[in-house]
Amino acid sequence: MFGLFRRQDPRFRDEGQALLCRVRTLKSGEVIKVRLSKTSEMSLSGGNYFVRKQLVGPKTLDQASLEVTTNRAHKVLNAVVEGGDLVPVSEWGRYED
Repeated sequence: MFGLFRRQDPRFRDEGQALLCRVRTLKSGEVIKVRLSKTSEMSLSGGNYFVRKQLVGPKTLDQASLEVTTNRAHKVLNAVVEGGDLVPVSEWGRYED
């Protein structure tokens, strides 16, 4: 029940039917915009939702892998990036085209 009142992870933005985030690659520092659909990409796993997404930077072709686990209210419980790191929402303005 308390999961409904949990705050969203500061590295993610909830946009209705999707979670948005940005991943900065370790290799070149390219920032990749990521959209995780709550309805078509997330799978139910042990009472929570899970998604694994392979990312490729459009400019440098750097690769990263993102794994996200959320509760049923789609609040991020755990997020792991291989080959990069998550950019906090407060810093997204620095990387806009």
